[in-house]
Amino acid sequence: MVEPEQTTLKELLGEHTGDGQLYRDLGGGKLECFACGHRCVIGEGKDGICRVRFNRGGTLRVPWGYVGALQLDPVEKKPFFHALPGSLAMSFGMLGCDYHCSYCQNWVTSQALRDPKAISAPEALTPEEFSAMALRHGAAIVTSTYNEPLITSEWAVELFKVARRHRLVTSYVSNGNGTPEVLEYIRPWVDLYKVDLKGFDDKHYRKLGGVLQNVLDSIVRLHQMKFWLEIVTLFVPGFNDSEQEMRAIAGFISSVSKDIPWHVTAFHSDYHMLETGNTPARTLVRAAEIGTEAGLRYVYAGNLPGQVGRYENTYCASCGDLLIKRRGFNVLANTLLVGSCPRCSSPVPGFWKVPGK
Repeated sequence: MVEPEQTTLKELLGEHTGDGQLYRDLGGGKLECFACGHRCVIGEGKDGICRVRFNRGGTLRVPWGYVGALQLDPVEKKPFFHALPGSLAMSFGMLGCDYHCSYCQNWVTSQALRDPKAISAPEALTPEEFSAMALRHGAAIVTSTYNEPLITSEWAVELFKVARRHRLVTSYVSNGNGTPEVLEYIRPWVDLYKVDLKGFDDKHYRKLGGVLQNVLDSIVRLHQMKFWLEIVTLFVPGFNDSEQEMRAIAGFISSVSKDIPWHVTAFHSDYHMLETGNTPARTLVRAAEIGTEAGLRYVYAGNLPGQVGRYENTYCASCGDLLIKRRGFNVLANTLLVGSCPRCSSPVPGFWKVPGK
């Protein structure tokens, strides 16, 4: 008896696609995709670096109509600390990524089609179903995360158009490897944007599959375009945790705006870096001190609850009053109800209110 052939993940994902918008026709059967900073030139029948955007018959086909991961999270887990504190975010991911980080903590979704062990089946979901699910669970925010959202921007925008009609706040959790075109495309539909700035060494960035300057340019552009922007750096022992690199990152962020929150977070052994030890709390505290020395007004040390002292909390940059007290992803107290310090009335930059509510 001949057993039926099993459908591969690539074939299955090929069925969950739509026509892309973030590309241009170069002629001769070649397309330039500009969903991310790689700007792949894709020939007929070929994939981009992400493996999920491909040229079929002279049209760019892109991920559409599914989710590969779905979860309800505190917004502090994204992490956003200056956006609707204590709110819930209905988070979705698709499959694929334009990077191949050896320490990826979402590798099961991000490395699909690149790593045979990364197997996540797509689940069909409509924009209406997604928004209804978010509202049913009391979420105020919806988030594209778990894989790189830039490479699935067409579908995110489709979801976010419906979410906006329900007054849901929209957000990206991204590596920041953007282009001017993709940021212009998503700007009308994305409120909050978190960039994972993975270090300040281009050689290290290239090992992960990226280019440092692309990310730096995107950070500047995101700030200029008035997305609410927060930045996180995961410090990996022996990779990007030198004080020199900490100072370079902090100095760059400060040069863009001293009001951009910077989150410094701890690596835990994962994926292809199981032999690397976890980041100690003292590394995060030192990074936070360096960020403060560089003039950053809001520096947070995350994901080691109770081990990093004052760096879990939000304080007024003018008078020093405690505004938001946290432990881990939990908000324990919040006096910042209208976006300004109740003690001295100084405004605190952030996204504190849902527009129209």
